[in-house]
Amino acid sequence: MAPDPWLSTYDSTCHIAQEIAEKIQQRNQCERNGESTTKLTVAIRALLQNLKEKITLLKELLLRAVSTHQITQLEGDRRQNLLDDLVTRERLLQASYKNEGTEPDLIRSSLMTRTTNRIVSNPWFFEEPEETRGLGFDDLRQQQQKIIQEQDAGLDALSSIISRQKQMGQEIGNELDEQNEIIDDLANLVENTDERLCNQTRQVKMVDKKSSSCGMMMVIVLLLIAIVVVAVWPTS
Repeated sequence: MAPDPWLSTYDSTCHIAQEIAEKIQQRNQCERNGESTTKLTVAIRALLQNLKEKITLLKELLLRAVSTHQITQLEGDRRQNLLDDLVTRERLLQASYKNEGTEPDLIRSSLMTRTTNRIVSNPWFFEEPEETRGLGFDDLRQQQQKIIQEQDAGLDALSSIISRQKQMGQEIGNELDEQNEIIDDLANLVENTDERLCNQTRQVKMVDKKSSSCGMMMVIVLLLIAIVVVAVWPTS
């Protein structure tokens, strides 16, 4: 796998800054000893220009990586902190270069850093986050890939949950459609029943009316028969 261009550029930029601090120290020592500092001054000026260009490149690479989601937000913040440190160190080195014959407190206090077994020269020391301290490029890349994999796993789980909720919503929608069909069928049944009930009511009224008319006719017929019988019945 190809190395991360930002991490590679950051590492080379740190080496340039360290080299500048060492040369500033050498120049100041030569000044105190009355020796010529012309070559050192020219070299420091060129290294400072290179350092400035490297920092500009780091800013562009970081912006591109964050905007295209090549790295996580957490990794982007970590790199931004490292870049801010670089900008601060570059500003201090520029001030130290212009203020000939003096050394900034940052460089002077960090010239000698003690390890467990020996004292090592570290003229450009900066505090790196605890979680990445001592990690190489491969370790940082593996850490970044692990974070990305964890985020991908979280996104997969979220996608699965959303898919299940979508399926549940579709099932609920289908159930509602079936219930609406049942309600429509019941409404049609009630409407047909009401129509039949109205028809039966009209028929009952017609039968009742006819029955009343027939009863009246029977009464009239019986009365006529009685009159006829009385009329023709002989008197004694």
